[in-house]
Amino acid sequence: MQRPLARTDPIDRRAPEVIRILSEAYPGATVALNHSNPLEILIATILSAQCTDAKVNEVTATLFVKYRTPEDYLAVPEDELRADIKPTGFFNQKATSIRETCRRLIEVYDGRVPDTMEELITLRGVARKTANIVLANGFGKVEGIPVDTHVKRLANRIGFSEQTDPDKIEQDLMRLIPREEWSPFSYVLIDHGRRICQARVPQCEVCPIERLCPSSRL
Repeated sequence: MQRPLARTDPIDRRAPEVIRILSEAYPGATVALNHSNPLEILIATILSAQCTDAKVNEVTATLFVKYRTPEDYLAVPEDELRADIKPTGFFNQKATSIRETCRRLIEVYDGRVPDTMEELITLRGVARKTANIVLANGFGKVEGIPVDTHVKRLANRIGFSEQTDPDKIEQDLMRLIPREEWSPFSYVLIDHGRRICQARVPQCEVCPIERLCPSSRL
């Protein structure tokens, strides 16, 4: 009879059970950013840097009514766009990224958001995390795993990765997680990070994978 899995077991053995338990704990996990098309999820993801998804959704509720095309973001003075996105923080940099991104969309991609990783990462303010989110939620294409602060923290704590660079963490996760789970499981990790495995004080006593987690405080 095989002994139960423990937190000291190799990650290749623990990973399938961790994925199963957490996926069952957060069955409806999905992207929290409100959007209705690829441009909106692109803009929302740029705005989400160093900002909560809830605050981004507050801002985009009116932003996406006012700005419907890449041309709209260039048609107003930059100061006006800055004021419109100010509540998300770092609004000067974000306004510049949005306008430069929209300019490239118009000049290179006929005003459309491209649907490949290679093209998306040429846009201002877009790295693999943002590109993965846009591809999965804007086009239904999954080429990788978006690694935000929650995913990074949990990947390290659970033992899925010892890396600190998001791109290297992504590669470790892609090795351990079945491809069909790449996109949904990233949101499972985000939900778990928000609700239980918080940055400052993780609630290990109520964590469903506590027995499998090498970072448990119990």
